[in-house]
Amino acid sequence: MADADEPGRVLATIRRRVTPDDTERAAMRDAVARLSDRIRSEVSGLPVDADVVQVGSTARGTWLAGDRDIDLFVRFPPDLGRERLERYGLAVGNAVLPEGHEEYAEHPYVTGTFEGFDVDLVPCYDVDDAAAPQSAVDRTPHHNAYLGQRLDDGTAGEVRVFKQFLKGIGVYGSDLRTRGFSGYLAELLMLEYGGFEPLLEAAAGWHPPVAFDPENHATESHDDPLVMVDPTDPTRNVAAVCSAANVARLQHYARAFLKHPQPDLFEPHDPDPVDAAAVRRHIERRGTVPVAVVFDAPGIVDDQLYPQLRKSLSGVRDELDRRGFEAIRAATFADDRAVLFVELTHRRLPRIERHEGPPVHVREHAEGFYAAYTGESPETAGDRDDRTGAAAYGPFVDGDQYVVERERSFADAAAFLRSAELFGVGLGARVETRLQEEYEVLVGTAVADLCPEFGRALADYFHPRP
Repeated sequence: MADADEPGRVLATIRRRVTPDDTERAAMRDAVARLSDRIRSEVSGLPVDADVVQVGSTARGTWLAGDRDIDLFVRFPPDLGRERLERYGLAVGNAVLPEGHEEYAEHPYVTGTFEGFDVDLVPCYDVDDAAAPQSAVDRTPHHNAYLGQRLDDGTAGEVRVFKQFLKGIGVYGSDLRTRGFSGYLAELLMLEYGGFEPLLEAAAGWHPPVAFDPENHATESHDDPLVMVDPTDPTRNVAAVCSAANVARLQHYARAFLKHPQPDLFEPHDPDPVDAAAVRRHIERRGTVPVAVVFDAPGIVDDQLYPQLRKSLSGVRDELDRRGFEAIRAATFADDRAVLFVELTHRRLPRIERHEGPPVHVREHAEGFYAAYTGESPETAGDRDDRTGAAAYGPFVDGDQYVVERERSFADAAAFLRSAELFGVGLGARVETRLQEEYEVLVGTAVADLCPEFGRALADYFHPRP
């Protein structure tokens, strides 16, 4: 166990590192004030009433030193049509951030830089009830108001330490690539426990599913490993995107910190890329057969891309398993190209496979099975000389049941992946479109050809950590 003073020393070091100094705070305040003045000036020329509100971690004092993000929401009346909201929002954004560019989530917004800060300028509806939003971002100002009333300077400091810990262990971010802990979730968890160490002590002993309901709404049931009922919207689980694996990672590293506190746990660890020779050595040492389906990545944002990649990977892996090639592990990664990577126990299988039917005494099903492979009933089987039928061998009785040894559709995993049968495994829609255009299959040590583009992803794969 750790020295009693060791956690305090480590956390004091981390607090100093993640706390913005007076100069940074002043620069942030000044930038927000000038941007807000510009927005109000632009809004005053519109034929609707609107205001501006700062949201996110910089508004709540929970941002990490060195982070340069400012989120400003322009709130429009709820009765404004969606087309006008988008048009006015973009007009204001482009005027305030003339060097910026438009991004698209549920509706478009403008992102750019201002005095060294990264700025998102987002239109939303000024709804009275966060439980009745007209767009997904309408809740955000309500989150801000809720936390602003409850976070003091001490708790905000603990939030910063927790956020840095989440970053260090690789689970910070609610984007659909990471599927981790959002800043809002981190803040709500800190309100539950009051401090970094109490939170880790609790997380180390969680038995998912774990549920929190800060305002005791108790109106919805959520089927997720971690549930944090949104205090401003009782129908929503703030932690819905957080994967079971990332909840488990928090538990693992919480225990690691409590046993041996060290600053290293607060630092992200990006592995050095592996080269082709290292990948070949790993494959030879493991004695496995990796296969990779490689194609041009669909031109969609990560929050759309990664769910489709995961769905496609699951379909490919499950089908390879079902066909007997025995997937050991699988991963997907993307850059300009995308990869569905599955490591197999076998590339090739026997030409035949055993297929068991029902017990002979289960008459109706047994006769149906027998007839399916012979075209006749058991009673007339003696009249036939050729007993092979559609099966390679059988049907015959083994124990008390019918069995056939039939020819496999594919005895080679690579042949299956290169066939039209690949398109029957439940691929993501945009992934399927790309595969229909063109893809290649790499097998065995040939996957080392991926290193120039995916050396770091392959390093993560061949050097796994919790």
